[in-house]
Amino acid sequence: MIMLKFTNTPQHFPEVKPAELRKKDFDEIYKQFTQEQANEQSSRCSQCGIPYCQIHCPLQNNIPDWLKLTAEGRLEEAYALSSNTNNFPEICGRICPQDRLCEGNCVIEKDFKSVTIGSIEKYITETAFENGWVKPVSVSKESGFSVGIIGAGPAGLAAADMLRRNGHEVHVYDRYDRVGGLLIYGIPNFKLEKTIVERRHKLLAESGIHFHLGVDIGGKIGFEDLRKKHQAVLIATGVYKSRVIEVPNSNLENIFPALTYLTASNRNNLGDNVKDFDNGSLDAKGKNVVVVGGGDTAMDCVRTAIRQGAKNVTCLYRRDKENMPGSAREVKNAEEEGVNFQWLSAPKAFVADKNNKKIEQILVQRMRLLNHDSSGRKSVQPVEGEVFSLNADMVIEALGFEPEAIPAIFGTKDLQLSKYGTIAIDQANYMTNLDGVFAAGDIVRGASLVVWAIKDGREAADAIHNYILSQEKMRDAA
Repeated sequence: MIMLKFTNTPQHFPEVKPAELRKKDFDEIYKQFTQEQANEQSSRCSQCGIPYCQIHCPLQNNIPDWLKLTAEGRLEEAYALSSNTNNFPEICGRICPQDRLCEGNCVIEKDFKSVTIGSIEKYITETAFENGWVKPVSVSKESGFSVGIIGAGPAGLAAADMLRRNGHEVHVYDRYDRVGGLLIYGIPNFKLEKTIVERRHKLLAESGIHFHLGVDIGGKIGFEDLRKKHQAVLIATGVYKSRVIEVPNSNLENIFPALTYLTASNRNNLGDNVKDFDNGSLDAKGKNVVVVGGGDTAMDCVRTAIRQGAKNVTCLYRRDKENMPGSAREVKNAEEEGVNFQWLSAPKAFVADKNNKKIEQILVQRMRLLNHDSSGRKSVQPVEGEVFSLNADMVIEALGFEPEAIPAIFGTKDLQLSKYGTIAIDQANYMTNLDGVFAAGDIVRGASLVVWAIKDGREAADAIHNYILSQEKMRDAA
């Protein structure tokens, strides 16, 4: 198979369900490439000398190499190469914002359009599962050392996988009743069907990783008890506390954090009994829904509300479309599905009903963009006198997440935090100020992408493995 075919082979994505059909269910909207399509699209890769797609991937995936293998039909080798740097390529292929990472940095001239890397990654991995190439970890020799991991999200799972490969006994503790964290409860099915996460959970369990679900560390199991039980502990809890809108009447009953809303929807789709969904409070059906925020979580919320049968769905974002932090592809999907975007708009106040309990309207302030601030983004300023109102039966706050009070939750005062409220670590080895206690993922870096959590989990696992080996040498020397 000859590469560099981008000059005569157009960019092609997998078939996507029409908007009117996909609004009716929560199924994934993209179909999978056929073998012929995957081979063809892979052959568009220019095999450039400096692969910016790889450089801009947090995991440094060997993308040009596995594209070439796919173009040549050597899919088992392509999967082996892909999974060597990524513990969950089937998940990243679906939910990574490739337009901001690998595909967005493809060196192919823009008129020719980038290689559809994410769709090919998904095809490679699904083909590997279908052919039985994805197997549980086989440990030839047990190390005799035990590691406890708090949090069964992407960072914790990636670390667990890597530590198990090194022969360590791994125990993962999570307060939820399912493995996956935000992969299960935060991301809707139309982006990531839960069977994909459950399949990976099964594989990890078959590898010998022990899962303890519905467990609050600091409750029945004390944090210090966990430290005594294991040679090392990794904190990978993520960040779940939603930022709130600080405007008048922000405490009205029908204003919800994004994760509360998404968790209820995902649990309902999983067949759970969800009281606040069943009684209608967290169900958008027939309601005027307003989502505040411009990131990927906001897009998950607006597109979920559409599928629940909302009367109308509006997204308020204080900057313009070009400065939106979310994936441009997700914004396009939301627009096609009927979401109304109000750019340069922010809540000024919530207007309560006559009982002063629920919201009826939002007063919206028009904004203008100013120069770039210290963060590199354009700052905003209210436009004096430009305020309008929106009817609202339900408001969802999607302004990002903050860390909870981790030391208080775990019942320890000794764990040091950063100035941002995240756990402070030694950047060289992921260790906290407590000996043998490590931290990784969003609880360290703040709310971020799944692919960054996987990277952090892998690197923390290496640090823990080296720590255990050093402790073993010290013990033997004594």
